[in-house]
Amino acid sequence: MRKKIKTGLFLAASFSLVSALFAEDVQPKQALLSNYTLSYANNPKSVTSFADMFSEGEVYGRLRLNSFLYEWEKETASQDSHTITGVGGSLVYKSAALNNLSFGVGLYYSMAFFDENSNPEDKLKSGKDLVSRYNFFTNDDKTMAVLGQAYIDYTALPKTDIRLGRQLVEAFYVKSNDTKMIPNTFDGVVIDNQAISQTSVKIAYLTKEKLRDHTSSHSVLMFDNSNTAAKSTWDGNDDVAMHQGLSYTNLKANDIATDAPLITGDINNKSIENLTIDASFYSVPELLSQVMGELNYKIKHNGFSVTPGIRYIKQFDDKAGKVGGAALDGTTSGYKNPDSLDSQMVAARIITSYDIYKLNLGYSKTFDEADLVTPWRAFPTADYTRSMARTNWIANTQSYRAELNINPNKSNIYKSVVTQLSIFHSDADESKGQYDENYYYAGFTQNIPSMLELQYRARLGYADTEKKDADNLDARLELNYLF
Repeated sequence: MRKKIKTGLFLAASFSLVSALFAEDVQPKQALLSNYTLSYANNPKSVTSFADMFSEGEVYGRLRLNSFLYEWEKETASQDSHTITGVGGSLVYKSAALNNLSFGVGLYYSMAFFDENSNPEDKLKSGKDLVSRYNFFTNDDKTMAVLGQAYIDYTALPKTDIRLGRQLVEAFYVKSNDTKMIPNTFDGVVIDNQAISQTSVKIAYLTKEKLRDHTSSHSVLMFDNSNTAAKSTWDGNDDVAMHQGLSYTNLKANDIATDAPLITGDINNKSIENLTIDASFYSVPELLSQVMGELNYKIKHNGFSVTPGIRYIKQFDDKAGKVGGAALDGTTSGYKNPDSLDSQMVAARIITSYDIYKLNLGYSKTFDEADLVTPWRAFPTADYTRSMARTNWIANTQSYRAELNINPNKSNIYKSVVTQLSIFHSDADESKGQYDENYYYAGFTQNIPSMLELQYRARLGYADTEKKDADNLDARLELNYLF
């Protein structure tokens, strides 16, 4: 019965696509931005009756295909070259607003295709988010169908939006990161306020998270090892940046709640000309917190601009270090204080823009103290030294990146090819089990000029490492049709 419901959802989305192809209005009512968020051109209006609240709402559809090739330079017992493809899509409904109250729901579907005999699910790398490994292990199920959004929106307060329920959250420490088939979603309340001139404030209280390859929600900061034989780790927070020492058994042993909330907030201010000031924080009670401060100053002259920026992060340990240790993998080798998660990171960059070109030169350093804990699909080095599947959150690591953008994000519809080229270098600490790496990346995005609703994305990354047998190629192709 469950598989029939999932298949029905996929067929409904396909039927909607056929209808859209024959529609007279070819102007896209939604657009997929370069950061994988959606921009809506046709938002529902305010109405005066309960019936109109439903009838005047808008439906937004999406069909997508994702294919991944992961090729190891040399295969080993733990490294398996493989391919995996996913097809699916989403249907999102946004109601009209009645007395400043509206609601939204979003249904998402993914069907994965891979050969589990030659490409077992525990060896999947970048394409693992096309399937729930937990569901496949327990029910041999290669499909996912989830209610990804279910929220109410209240806007009666001046310049304030209050959203309650399951939703996509875009903030410094948490993101939907919708780069696969199903976005990362959260349960909770988010307050967005712009009452202060040139200032935006966002505060979120999040009780649950559902990662992209999951069909059920889980704790925001707990590695679920309650039943490893049943692969419970794949049903909890198993993000690559999750601290595995903050496990169910360790939290229980230290009498700390396994379902603590995530409290986070952002402040953005542009009251000083050409200067952008950002500050963010997160807190998981009894465990851990972080603060971030960032400054960017734009210097413009005759169509040419230079923007130097700096970012600083400070991580404050409460009890998390005692519970799980200083390292994300739960080990303590090479750490000066193995029982503390106090740490820091600094990053700097210079962005130069002219005409259709943008060059970003970035540097980041995580201090030789403890690893940074940010497992909610946002990355501490984003826009500085973050490259595809590459970041910097391990203690005593320095990263460098040069990135060139051609035709960068100047509009919502990319009629010309947007090209992103980067070279990344990581100087890691071998005493912590890490290794140096060079990473070369090329990405291309374009909306098909004759069918602007259809967009392709092609991305290639190659890792050249100092670790034996770790060199690899990561190739990705994505198609999105929005209707």
